[in-house]
Amino acid sequence: MRYPEGGGLTAERRAFREKIRFRAGERFAAGEKTAVIAKDLRVSVRSVERWRRSWREGGMEALRSAGPANSPTVTDAQFAVLEEELGKGPSGHGFDDERWTLARVQTVIRRHLRLSLSVATVWRLLKRHGWSWQAPARRALERDEHAVELWKKEVWPRVKASRRPTGPGSSSRTSPDSP
Repeated sequence: MRYPEGGGLTAERRAFREKIRFRAGERFAAGEKTAVIAKDLRVSVRSVERWRRSWREGGMEALRSAGPANSPTVTDAQFAVLEEELGKGPSGHGFDDERWTLARVQTVIRRHLRLSLSVATVWRLLKRHGWSWQAPARRALERDEHAVELWKKEVWPRVKASRRPTGPGSSSRTSPDSP
């Protein structure tokens, strides 16, 4: 991501932009034209038009910053609860096997934190806290090495073989058998 905090603007940058909107609001009250305000404040005319519309509807308060756009929906205390629940393992939550999927983590969050997050948000939340996807550390216990080798020798060459017959061909679309 480009910005700290996982996305959005820093608090200082939000405050800076809010000051610019307030300056524009003072100039709206003075009756100045949109293009002049945009040029002086070095912003787009479209932004000034949007701010003017907000200012008309809600005054200077409407130009105030709404806060970070990507504020975390799960607090640190809630994430501590989530980590504790994830530590119990998938079978501790009634799942068939020992795999944590994003959908399963989403279910645990819904049950224990009473929050409804999308799968993408669950992924960003886990990533933000240093969790990563799981890869198996070793091969499955049920793996039969002899059967795998046999399949590689006998079945794979047939599957891999080209379906087209080998031999001389023709580039003619109308008479494929012509010499």
